[in-house]
Amino acid sequence: MKFRRSGRLVDMTYYLLQHPHALVPLTFFSDQYQSAKSSISEDLTIIKQTFEQRGIGSLLTVPGAAGGVKFIPKIGVSEAKEIISELCTLMAKPERLLPGGYLYLTDILGNPTIVNQIGRLFASVFADRKIDIVMTVATKGIPVAYAVANQLDVPVVIVRKDSKVTEGPTVSINYVSGSSKRIQTMVLSKRSLKTGSNVLIIDDFMKAGGTINGMVSMLEEFNANLAGIGVLVESEGVEERLVDEYISVVKLTDVNVKDKQIDVMDGNFFRFLNQVTL
Repeated sequence: MKFRRSGRLVDMTYYLLQHPHALVPLTFFSDQYQSAKSSISEDLTIIKQTFEQRGIGSLLTVPGAAGGVKFIPKIGVSEAKEIISELCTLMAKPERLLPGGYLYLTDILGNPTIVNQIGRLFASVFADRKIDIVMTVATKGIPVAYAVANQLDVPVVIVRKDSKVTEGPTVSINYVSGSSKRIQTMVLSKRSLKTGSNVLIIDDFMKAGGTINGMVSMLEEFNANLAGIGVLVESEGVEERLVDEYISVVKLTDVNVKDKQIDVMDGNFFRFLNQVTL
C-alpha cells in the first residue's frame, strides 16, 4: 500500500515504539510503504530528531548489508525526576507502613501506568548494556520485570520458592536471607536460561540483598552472566549489604513506626543515568 509521507511517519513511529531494540532493515519499510530507500532514510531522520528532542529515545543506524535502524528507549532527566518525585510522594504515605519497616506497594505495582514508567526508567539506565534476559523472584517483582523486559524486548524468567510441575526439571539452590539470616531455597527451570546469557536482575524491594544475592548465585549454576541489578526501593540503614553494585529508583531512608512517618528520597538512579551513552 502506498502511503503519503505523513502517513508513513505515523506508521513508522508506531512500529518502532512497539519494537524497541529490534533491528529493522530499511528494506522492510521500503517494501511496506512501496517507497524508495532514500525517502525512508529521510523519514527516519525526522523521527530520530523528534525522538531525541522529546526525550523519547534514540534511533541508531546500523550500517552494512544486514543493517538497518534500532529504536533505543530513553528517558530524559527532567521526566525521570518528575516520575521519581511522584513515586516518593506516593510511597511516603503513612498508611503504607508494614511491620518490619516494609512498604505496602501492591497498589503501585498494580497500576499499569506507574509500572510502565518504572520500566522506562530501568530500560533507559541499562540501555547501553547487552541484556538477553530479565530475571526476578516471585511475586511482587514480576510486574516491574515485565515492564522492563517489554522496553528491552527480551524474555522474563521467574525464580520461585518451590518447583512447579509445569516447568519441568529445575535447579535448586539454598541462600541466606539478608534480613532474617535464615537459609531459604529458590528454584529455576533448567530451560529458563542458556549458557552465557546476559541477565538483568530486577526486584521490587531490597533490604540487605539476600534474595538478590541468591539470584546471582543461581546465575552461576547456569554459567550465565550478570548484566546488572535494578531495585525499585532500597532500604537504608542496613548493617551489612550483601549486594554492592545495583541501581535503585527510590531509597527508604527512615521509618518511624510510632509516629507512622516514612521518609523517602531518590535512589542512586541519576548517578547512573548520566553515564548512559547511546
